Amino acid sequence: MSGHVIISHGLESGPGATKAAALARVAGALGWTHERPDYRDLDVLGPLGDVEGRILRLGARAHLATRRPLVLAGSSMGAFISGHVSRQVPVAGLFLMAPPVELDVAPRQLHAAMVPTRIVHGWQDELIPALDVVRWAQRRQDTLVLVPDSHRLAAHVEFCAEEFGRFLQMLAS
Repeated sequence: MSGHVIISHGLESGPGATKAAALARVAGALGWTHERPDYRDLDVLGPLGDVEGRILRLGARAHLATRRPLVLAGSSMGAFISGHVSRQVPVAGLFLMAPPVELDVAPRQLHAAMVPTRIVHGWQDELIPALDVVRWAQRRQDTLVLVPDSHRLAAHVEFCAEEFGRFLQMLAS
């Protein structure tokens, strides 16, 4: 089985970001089609951008891609909106990097469909405490990989891509 992946970037980032590009490369090598929506126009609207607008944009893209198995992947704010959209459309899985579990704007809490989910998070994340993500993942019994890195996971870009490849292969089997 292969399908389609939508990779959502974080704030202060873009569709060409290092992690997004690395995930797209791995997805393509495994035969999955992929896209990376651009949210930069929404991200300038307030300190956390237009979160609802991001959810609507990703939701519209996801609704168009449900003929094949769909995986939503994202980093930081991209992970947050991927979780929310997973409750609106059928998805085969979620791959979340540095997901915020709570925001200071609506929607406040991270919610996600109960589908296979893999999370990569940094122990030294300066924005989202690792233990908050541990508690969130524990309630759902998600696979969580904690690495010695900060919020951007800059020292673990290739690790994230490899973990994503393993996740897609697990979904395909």
